[in-house]
Order: sequence, then C-alpha cells, then structure tokens
Amino acid sequence: MTANPAQMVQITCPNCRAPVRAQVFTFVDVGQYPELKSALIAGQLNVAVCRSCGTPAMISAPLIYHDAAKQLFLVFVPQQGNLRPDDIERLIGEATNISMRSLPPDAPRAHLLAPRRFLTLNSLIDTILEADGVTREMVEAQQLRVELISRLAEAFEQGEQAFTEVVAQLQPALDYDFYTMLTQFIEASTQNGNAETAQLLISIRDRALELTGGMPESAEDVDGLAEEAFEDIDLSEAVNRLIEAPDEQIEALIGEIRPAIDYEFFEAWTQRIDAAEQAGNLGLAEQLTKRRTVVRETVERMDRQAQEMFERGAQILDAVMQAPDLEAALREQGAKVDESFLLVLEAHIGAAQRAGRSEIVERLSEIERLATSLLQEQLSPEDRFINELLSAETPQAATKLLRQSPAIITTAFVKRLNELADESEQAGRKPLGERLRQLAREAGAMLF
Repeated sequence: MTANPAQMVQITCPNCRAPVRAQVFTFVDVGQYPELKSALIAGQLNVAVCRSCGTPAMISAPLIYHDAAKQLFLVFVPQQGNLRPDDIERLIGEATNISMRSLPPDAPRAHLLAPRRFLTLNSLIDTILEADGVTREMVEAQQLRVELISRLAEAFEQGEQAFTEVVAQLQPALDYDFYTMLTQFIEASTQNGNAETAQLLISIRDRALELTGGMPESAEDVDGLAEEAFEDIDLSEAVNRLIEAPDEQIEALIGEIRPAIDYEFFEAWTQRIDAAEQAGNLGLAEQLTKRRTVVRETVERMDRQAQEMFERGAQILDAVMQAPDLEAALREQGAKVDESFLLVLEAHIGAAQRAGRSEIVERLSEIERLATSLLQEQLSPEDRFINELLSAETPQAATKLLRQSPAIITTAFVKRLNELADESEQAGRKPLGERLRQLAREAGAMLF
C-alpha cells in the first residue's frame, strides 16, 4: 500500500456486460490528497462509469481514511467484500505505518492506534462531516434541497401547469440556500460538459424566480418540509431500545434504527457488558452478551438479504435493459418484478443521475413507469385503493377519499390495512406502518 493507493481493477458493466477498468482507492490520506476527500463526500470515489453505455457502478472495496489535522483514522469494510479478519488487520496495519511515517516528529499519533470502524460508508462520511462542523441537520437540509431540485425538474418536464403547481407548493422551501445550491449544480454541469442538464437547471431557476417574485433576501425555515427526513437516533437510546425490546420485536426494531447500528453502537454495547461485570452483576452481563449476539447476527442476516435482493434485482434489470421491447421483457419476468425490484431500480436511477447520464436515466425511468403500471395491474381493487390513499397529497385528502368510497369500506378492508401495517413495521418502515394503521382506524370508525 502506498500513500496514494490507487489500484486498477476490471469489473463487468451491470448494464451491457462490457469490461470496465477503473481506479479503486482503499486508503485516503487527506493531508496528501485532499481531492480524494471531496470525491468521497460527493459519492464519486470508487465509482466506475462504463465507456460503452455510460452506466455508473459503485465498486465494493474497503476504505481507510486518515485526516491528521482532525486526528481521524476511520475504517470501513463492506460486508459483501468477504475479506478475512487477517486481511483487514493487514490493510489497517499498512495504512497505520504509512501515516506514521508521513507525520512530522511532533505530530499527535494516538488516533492511529485506535481506528474507528464503521459498518456503513454513510456513517463514516457523517463522521467526516461532523469533524468539519457539518451537523446531521445541515446534511439533511442539503439532501432536502437536492430532492426539491429533482421534484422541480420532474414537474418542469411535465409542462407549465404542473411546474407552477409544484413551485406554489414548495415555495416556503425555495430560499436563498436552495438557489445557491441550484446555481452550484448549474456550474458543475457546465464544467463537466453536461450542457443539456445545465440548460434544464437554468430554465428551472429562471422560471421559479419569475413565479415566486425573485431571489429571497434571506433563508426561510424549511424544517416543516424536512420532518420526514431521517431523525438522528441517540447512540445510548438505540442500545437501550434493543436491550429492552421483546424477542419478537427485535427484527422490526433493527429495521427501524438500522442506520444507527454501526461499530460505535456495538462498542457502546460492549461497554455496558463490561460495566455489569465490574459491578459483579454477572447475570445481567450474560443477558446483554446473548442479546448482543442476537442483534449482530440479525443485522448480518438482514444485510445479506438486502445484498442478495439488490443482486437479483440488478440481474433482472440487466436483462430488461438489453431487451428491445421493455414492456414485454418486464412481463416475461413475471412475479420477479416486485417492490424489491423497484427499490433496486430507484437506486440505479439515482446513480445515473449523479453521473449525469440523461439517456440512461430516461430509459430507467421508462422501465420504472412500466414496472409500476404492471404491479398496479396485479393488485386487487382493494390494494389498488390503498395505494391511492397512500398517494394522496395530505392525510385530509386520504380521509376525503375514504368518505367518498363507502362501498369498499368493510371489515375485510380494515383487516387488510392492519396486515399491511404489521408487514411495514416488521420491515422497518415504521412511518408507513403508522400511516396504514391510522387509515385502518378511520376506516373502522366508518363501519359504525
């Protein structure tokens, strides 16, 4: 391993199966190569783009991050990499030695002896941002603005009426910071040679300013629009909840707070066990150890299942992308085109958008439209109506739909809502579960 450990690897494009050569970085030393930090935070590090079809693909590789100025020594090892513990420790040891040699004689070194490990790359990036003074709230506000730009772009392509309606709906969030980010996107697209994207964003900005009366003088509060963003879960709270949860609720709770379960989470749990042993409470220490094992095994199993789901979905998408008739190819896949496939499809659309591959985004979006339509065909009238309720813009609009459809409100319908709520909560989608349960209560009240 060198201070700039760029390695050339060859992968197969998930879309056209062409061989793709790409650089992979397993060690990022910010002091020597600050540009790698920017690429990492922007989601552009270890990403390969196929020269044949333009499809982007994330390369699964371990990553060691060192920032001597902020005394950060961070390690991420993807579970799907199947690296042996000895290999991981060897990588960390090599990175430690390189970092030690690169530091001035009087520089702090203690952080190199205790690397912080992460189960997800996002949690590692969050730690880097926090050290830079960027809070989770600031990151979420940034993500919200990106989502706003996406919604405006989608509405703009649908026509003037759709765009005007969306601008009116989102106007409280179209503040000075939003337009600053939009301008940054325009500049980045121009520099990267994506003239078509840059022109679209310019048109969106100019028309939105016309409709809202010009550039805001100061930022408006967008907290109300960000309420549905992921809420930061306190580490101690996450440990407490999983310690106290009944056995049958463990999996659902893990699904709910999965982003908080990382290396630091298990480290905090181990500290609880050590404290119980030091206090002589061996019974409690044993209970905590057993529950920690259950949590770790459940997390590993759920992550494996998610990875397998993504790989299956990618294989299906690969077959569909290459077919001349998209709809026929989707119908040929039958039951394999399900909600999981849509999640995988959404991830690929996001990757293509970040890479600026508008033609790939267009084809993937068409597949998404056809797949969604196909799923709707397979739904019972009952489930189709439930989807309509969930798609309502506001809870009040959903309630109005319920009252306008008394014929479909039966005890079986209420039971179905509660069943879907249970399934959603067990899958870790608590907000959706709560919404379905609320609809079940409202529908149940209409029966009496």
